[in-house]
Amino acid sequence: MKKKILIISGGISKERVISIDTGIQVAKELKKNSYNVKIVEPGFRLLDNIKKFKPDVIFNALHGQYGEDGYIQTILETTGVPYTHSGVISSAIAMDKELSKKIFSKNNILTPKHIVYSFNKSKSNLIKLINKKLKFPVVIKPLNEGSSVNVFICTRSNIFKNIKILKNYKKIIIEEFIGGREIQAAIIGKKKLGIIELKPKRKFYDYKAKYSSKAKTKHIIPVELSKKDYNKIMNDALKAHQLIGCRGVTRSDFKFLNGKFYLLEINTQPGMTKLSLVPEIAEHCGINFIKLIELILEDASTNK
Repeated sequence: MKKKILIISGGISKERVISIDTGIQVAKELKKNSYNVKIVEPGFRLLDNIKKFKPDVIFNALHGQYGEDGYIQTILETTGVPYTHSGVISSAIAMDKELSKKIFSKNNILTPKHIVYSFNKSKSNLIKLINKKLKFPVVIKPLNEGSSVNVFICTRSNIFKNIKILKNYKKIIIEEFIGGREIQAAIIGKKKLGIIELKPKRKFYDYKAKYSSKAKTKHIIPVELSKKDYNKIMNDALKAHQLIGCRGVTRSDFKFLNGKFYLLEINTQPGMTKLSLVPEIAEHCGINFIKLIELILEDASTNK
């Protein structure tokens, strides 16, 4: 008899719509393959729903704050039911861009230089700091959002206009802008899954480029890289996955410029929509959608 799978999707983050889509796609595929599936929201009735349904595994399809930052994982740990993707600590570390970048740098994984900006700093001091440590253009983004939500490429003339948009965040990260090629690498468990290159028609691979079919981002697979470069990006992706203590599937976002790979961030809850990259990479490697989902389910656990 096939397992009972409870899918948690939706939530209140800025990535709610993507989470719902991920939940729907995963549920549809599981039901097609005779699994007993229930989709629930992570609201105040969550624990009641888990007790009533008695799932064998919980599939965490949440994205963004509260879903991939250790919050929901802490709640799920209390149930004793195995859940998918990374655990409490690794989720919290991966979501914290400042902390994860420090870990990458200390372990010889190249990542763009950065500073952290608090909104109590003066404008003139910030410009001086950027000129000293980074140089324009720069990228500004929240410390703890996913899917390139509220990410801006800034010049000296528009940086404060864009920073103002992020004023609801206590701190933001400002990092050097790295041009070059956008390449994403996927890991599942201890396995190097593969890579995909993106050529967005927009300035960079932002939220709209990721999730709008109208954005017409070009997906290139297989990626044209030397064997040496391919091994380098996959080794760095696996190393980042292991350093942070991730499990299940992760997707690491890289820039490739002048023969060097720069790791931008690691995503512990990559999307599973029709436009998502990990299913596309898996398909290219001979792993269809249901097999990918089953591999994620097999890696589910607690006490992580």
